[in-house]
Amino acid sequence: MTKATGPTGEDEAKRIEAGRLLFAQECQFVAGAATLEMIPDLDLTEVAFAGRSNVGKSSLINALTNRNTLARTSNTPGRTQQINFFDLGGRLYLVDLPGHGYAKASKEKIDIWTELVNSYLKGRSTLRRVLLLVDARHGLKVTDREVMEMLDVAAVSYQIILTKVDKSNQSDVKSLTKKIEAELAKRPAAHPEILFTSSVKGTGIEALRAELTSLTEEVGQ
Repeated sequence: MTKATGPTGEDEAKRIEAGRLLFAQECQFVAGAATLEMIPDLDLTEVAFAGRSNVGKSSLINALTNRNTLARTSNTPGRTQQINFFDLGGRLYLVDLPGHGYAKASKEKIDIWTELVNSYLKGRSTLRRVLLLVDARHGLKVTDREVMEMLDVAAVSYQIILTKVDKSNQSDVKSLTKKIEAELAKRPAAHPEILFTSSVKGTGIEALRAELTSLTEEVGQ
């Protein structure tokens, strides 16, 4: 591997290494909350993983932390039915949210999950950023835009993470990215940079670790 040179390359290398070190730390399950009353009071930076059911939230968390079973994965949409909190090295909480837009669950369950997730997202002072995961094969859906609208109104920063990029061809991903970037430019709480990931191939994992690590450093400054 060729060593990067120059200030930009050196800075990026430092970011990647900082991300590697943080995500090599122990990551432990802290709590699961099925109601607002069960959400724990925590004093560290939080990053939440949101997205449609079966978009790959749990798989991405496992890939980031180099663990196979930290977050439960399933081919059955709607498996995550509570907000799960994970402590990463005493510096960052990773928060796995129930998937939105799962039509096969009962309306009552969907309403409960939606209220729980929305209440958490709008009222969490320690929440630094929401990672909105979007399947690269399908792009933004109505339910994704509803979440984006809610986060815009609540002034909660969010960033689009395209998942399963290994299952799409590059031209389709490039075209989708341009469309999403144009939409994000009109949204006040959206982070402008879109990241590309594949939990299977490891694509984008280093870059995402670096991005999340930089959030903990900003808070500590």
